[in-house]
Amino acid sequence: MTSRRIGVRACLAVLIACWCAALMVSARAAAPDVGTDAQRESGKKLYLKNCSQCHGDKGDGEGYAAPHLRPRPRNFTMGKFKIRTTPNGALPAHQDLVNIIRRGMPYTSMPAWPGFSDQEVSDLAYFITTFSPDFSNPENAPKPVPLPSAPKTTKESIELGKKLFVDTGCVKCHGTLGRGDGPSAPTLVDDWGHPIRPADISQSWTFRGGSSREDLFRTLSTGLNGTPMPSFLDALTPEQRWAITDFIVSLSGSSGPSYSNLVVVRHVEDPIDLAKGTASFASAPPARFPIVGQITEPTREFHPPATSVTVQAIYDAESVAFLVRWHDMSAEKAGKNGPSLPVPREEEEEPATGAPAPAGAPAQNPFGEAAVAPAPTRQPAANPFAEEAAPAAPPSEFSDAVAIQIPSQVPAGARKPYFIFGDGQNSVDLWFFDLARPAPLQFTGRGSGDIAPNDTGDLTGIASYDQGEWSAIFKRPLRASSGAPFSPGEFLPIAFSVWDGFSRERGNRRGLTLWYFLYVEPEVVPSAAGPMVKTALLILAIELAVIGLVRWRYGSRPRKEFGGEPRQPAPTRA
Repeated sequence: MTSRRIGVRACLAVLIACWCAALMVSARAAAPDVGTDAQRESGKKLYLKNCSQCHGDKGDGEGYAAPHLRPRPRNFTMGKFKIRTTPNGALPAHQDLVNIIRRGMPYTSMPAWPGFSDQEVSDLAYFITTFSPDFSNPENAPKPVPLPSAPKTTKESIELGKKLFVDTGCVKCHGTLGRGDGPSAPTLVDDWGHPIRPADISQSWTFRGGSSREDLFRTLSTGLNGTPMPSFLDALTPEQRWAITDFIVSLSGSSGPSYSNLVVVRHVEDPIDLAKGTASFASAPPARFPIVGQITEPTREFHPPATSVTVQAIYDAESVAFLVRWHDMSAEKAGKNGPSLPVPREEEEEPATGAPAPAGAPAQNPFGEAAVAPAPTRQPAANPFAEEAAPAAPPSEFSDAVAIQIPSQVPAGARKPYFIFGDGQNSVDLWFFDLARPAPLQFTGRGSGDIAPNDTGDLTGIASYDQGEWSAIFKRPLRASSGAPFSPGEFLPIAFSVWDGFSRERGNRRGLTLWYFLYVEPEVVPSAAGPMVKTALLILAIELAVIGLVRWRYGSRPRKEFGGEPRQPAPTRA
């Protein structure tokens, strides 16, 4: 009996010990992952040196650079993070913060940080958690949502995704072709009352959280906290979310923007007819150029809404024509615009114009600092199927516009005019199209402060807006009364500017490209095969001639002249 009691007691002791160990493991698993004091202190030093300029010393998104940035820097004190693997309204996992710091957010002011070590990135992520007390609450410990492996894309899944894209209301913000031009797009604001634009999902390389199928599926599943983009985790099945993902990928493909540095001007036999519109450019190769903000001279534009322009060019016996296309959330065809319109200096620090916030939303002061009380970290998920009429956006005072600039004279050397509308020694011929007007105008630029009308009547053009895309065509004689001539076989510098009237861009406040080049392709492009065959035959003939000469010159000499003995004839038997 004694040994049996001892055995029972031993078993109970083992069970109790196992139960206590399980509780301790469970407690440790539920503890917030906020790092050690040493890690957070290390992260603080990195943050103050590299991050506080935008996000602020207090992590409230109010660094001294913040008024110039769109979208605004993240306010870490609110605990709302866009790119996560956790449910809508939840905190991000530690690895989510690490990924964003490491990769950055394309086409925003948030850069990638490849120079940081893994330990430095991890420490920085831990320090960011100190700005919100929610990270220290075990009840808020993030739990990632299920993210299954990507199935194979099929035609059927793309078609289903196209239907769901409409049925779930995605078109209201992103537009039919995904260009960010839906009827609700001009009215959207984030949780802080700042205007926000829906993603142009036809240009996947601009996506903030990555452009892979897995990235898109994650965004559809988790939503983007602090923005109007909801989570579809509960509203749609995984198969339906993958179908929408496949449709989005089909709109832009998986490749990047394929930026170019050359416009090839292709010859066409038929006279260029503006009435044919974009159809005239079917044979011309497209070239895409990135648009950057004009940040060099006062009234700067740090983040122009347009991210790129696509250009095609053709010429006939008399004229040259350029087709310039870019995506725009809305067509501003009223108001006015001009390359030299003045912009108040204080407007540099105002956010992009957007629709007024809905009733009850916090008001903004002129510098974009929303007087908003902290919102709870967790919010009810938005209803993605809600039928709600979007309020009309107020009309803009300024119209959309586009311009092409080339040197007034063909450069004799490598030096080009100053890229911001030329300079006093090297002027530019500026073709400016105010899209509220029926035709473009010409100007001569000797700098942004010296732009003079030069309307010779040579320049004509048309423009149209369709489903989120502007198409502007410029036509001019090859040899006009003003400006550099266009000659087959020659190169010429060329640059472009785009103004978004909705964002009150005008004058020096605009998006622009750097100098690139155009090449006027000859009417008849010689085939490369002919010269290659001729060159090969010529080389073969030269080689044969050399071999023959060597044999003729040295073949009859005695062998001993080359260091050998003459060969003796073999003896013969009688």
